[in-house]
Amino acid sequence: QVQLVESGGGLVQAGGSLELSCAASGAAFGFVRMGWYRQAPGKQRELVATIDSGDSTNYGDSVKGRFTVSGDYFKNTVSLLMTNLKPEDTAVYYCYGKWGPWSESWGQGTQVTVSS
Repeated sequence: QVQLVESGGGLVQAGGSLELSCAASGAAFGFVRMGWYRQAPGKQRELVATIDSGDSTNYGDSVKGRFTVSGDYFKNTVSLLMTNLKPEDTAVYYCYGKWGPWSESWGQGTQVTVSS
């Protein structure tokens, strides 16, 4: 089982920036896909951004133009640079990784709070 460890969450004012990082351990090879999802209180978990091994990226509509995902296939790491943060970005952010059809992992989550 691949384990994911997130870092970088915290409290930031609206309009500010924050960067999240995630590192995988226990993977035998580079990722198929890594990225981030988030869950706000009372809401379903939603896509934030993912990156594939071929550097193709996918973003949730609410973060396009403000967030940037990057990844290192060989190191099995993924980062999320969040700019122009809004109070509605407040959520627990989860790192996600996929290494094959039956190999997916989730991190424990890191809290991001944006104050108005």
